[in-house]
Amino acid sequence: MAATLTNTRAPSRLAWLDALRGLGALAVVGEHLFTAAVPWLRPTWINLGTYGVLVFFLVSGYIIPVSLERHGDLRAFWIGRIFRLYPLYLAVIGVVLALSWWMPLRAEVAREASSVAAHLTMLMDVVGAGGVLNTMWTLSYEMVFYLLVTALFVTGVRAGRGLLAIGFGVAALAAGVTLSRAPLSGSWAAWVSLAVFAVGLACVISGRGRRVAAIALGVLALALLLLTSRVPWFGAAMLAVMFAGTAIRRWEQGTGPLWPVFVAGALVLVTPVWAISAGWWWVQPDVWGATVLLAGGTFAAGMALRGRRVPYALSWLGVISYSLYLVHLPILLAVLRVSGEMRWAPVPAQVGLAVGVLVLVLGGSWLTYRFVERPGQRLGKSVLDP
Repeated sequence: MAATLTNTRAPSRLAWLDALRGLGALAVVGEHLFTAAVPWLRPTWINLGTYGVLVFFLVSGYIIPVSLERHGDLRAFWIGRIFRLYPLYLAVIGVVLALSWWMPLRAEVAREASSVAAHLTMLMDVVGAGGVLNTMWTLSYEMVFYLLVTALFVTGVRAGRGLLAIGFGVAALAAGVTLSRAPLSGSWAAWVSLAVFAVGLACVISGRGRRVAAIALGVLALALLLLTSRVPWFGAAMLAVMFAGTAIRRWEQGTGPLWPVFVAGALVLVTPVWAISAGWWWVQPDVWGATVLLAGGTFAAGMALRGRRVPYALSWLGVISYSLYLVHLPILLAVLRVSGEMRWAPVPAQVGLAVGVLVLVLGGSWLTYRFVERPGQRLGKSVLDP
């Protein structure tokens, strides 16, 4: 979700990725805003939130592994990731906890120390813990992806020739067919993952025992994804999407074929059909299929138009996309706490509230980007190069 503002007068090589991030973040905001305030505007044939997340994940897969290989510096990569993600993440958690006397925490958030451990690693969803905000689950799969890419990097395996995307697609299908719940559960997963995560990252960043530590982190990520994740087939499908993004980048560079992307996509598309029979009753295969196809089509359109000038608004949304993603829900919940239930309110009141919330969200996201994200990134650079 990292972003860099691009100059729309002279199209940047990565401007289209900013645009996709902006579009993805806006889709997630729309899903929650439409559902809460203007339900008659919410499309029923796709899930806007899942669509936005899939676009984000394709972008991450497209950028992260190749960028790491190009720079070849795991220490810089992880310091950059930590100071890119954690300052805003911790700030948002702090605000939500501070307001919990007024806006109670979600029932899914365990009131125990293991929940703190799960949040410290961002691995909540893959250790079976509920996030403070129900948008934070995506960070778990971003983190799993980073850990797997790190392990692949130190072992010299090039992520992205397509086999990994297919492999996770097969894993998603198998989990959907055979698992009605995570094979393992318990608060121990949060504590074990915190210990391995902390020690492993310390070794990776310091360079001491880096190879062994990176492999251990990769094994941890894979085990959590398949054994303790809240929805194993869904988590594997998300990783298939991310590695499909990497395979697309390899194909663009001329170092890999494109056909594995279509195979992985087909596996991700059909997985929910069998997941229903395994007990995942909430899955809507038609909505899932339309959402996956639209996300893939959006990414393809972005690539096709990547030489064109990107509208400033989309670039700007891409820059603040991480803030937009994390900040919009607390703002929406706070407004609804004051206004009360809006789904059956008069249409003018619904529209007025939706517009007001959108203005607050955009303004609040810019402020957190300006005063939380950017200072955090500058601090990371100073740590990296004192």
